[in-house]
Amino acid sequence: MLEEMRRRMLRLKTSGAWKLTGARRTGQRAFFGVLATGLLMTGGTLGRAQATSSSATQPTQNTVPITNTKIALAAPATYDNKYEIYGGLNFMNFQAGQSLPNRMNLGGGEVLGTYWLPGDHWFTRAIGVGVDYRIDAGTTPVFANSGITRPTSTTGGTGINNRPLVYLNTIMAGAQYRTKYRNHYAALNFHGYGGVSHGTFDYSFKDLVVSKAEAYAATGLYSNRTKPIAALGASIDFNRSKNWAIRVSPDLILEHFGTETREFFSISGGVVYRIGKQ
Repeated sequence: MLEEMRRRMLRLKTSGAWKLTGARRTGQRAFFGVLATGLLMTGGTLGRAQATSSSATQPTQNTVPITNTKIALAAPATYDNKYEIYGGLNFMNFQAGQSLPNRMNLGGGEVLGTYWLPGDHWFTRAIGVGVDYRIDAGTTPVFANSGITRPTSTTGGTGINNRPLVYLNTIMAGAQYRTKYRNHYAALNFHGYGGVSHGTFDYSFKDLVVSKAEAYAATGLYSNRTKPIAALGASIDFNRSKNWAIRVSPDLILEHFGTETREFFSISGGVVYRIGKQ
């Protein structure tokens, strides 16, 4: 369009149409100047519009909306629960015979259920009644003897296992006291439980060619029996949230499988789940 206008103006100039004088010549110059300026502005506007149109046709990248996220703190432990369930793994040392010179190690599990007493006073609310069950097993050293696991006609063994398996099933009841040393992060408890434990000492007596009484005498083991037992100790609960905690619980074990009361060490670790509300 601009090229065509320049050609027309050139023809007019060569044909003499530009030979004007005075105000008419000045007016025509002003007119064509305004016309040229308008054409230039129109061209620039069309160019920008085309550029905008071409950019609009290009595919845009997908954007992922950003949402406001909040990380909330876990609800504080208020210790106003009505019930508590504990489950964990247990370790205990033990002596499987009255005269055995060496102790043995037992491993197993523990389950404890506690009911926390209601009341308005803090001391009453800090007392819980619990029932505890434990099962532990391990192999024990015994007196040196000529026994083997499976006797044959050539070896002439007795069938006694020289590293027999022993396991205990223990059930106790007692109380748990939640001290004032507690906050959102941890709590200290004391407990005392008493009950009975049944010991199985002849599990490994297979294919005996001697009597079971002779096997007990040769190994120094107790016979199978149910005897009193008690656990006195403490526990520390590391709170994960209001309802969940990780517990470590060491105990002093008092048992009377033989002719006297003996003391042993036990420790368990596991998870506490608090439910209900007083």
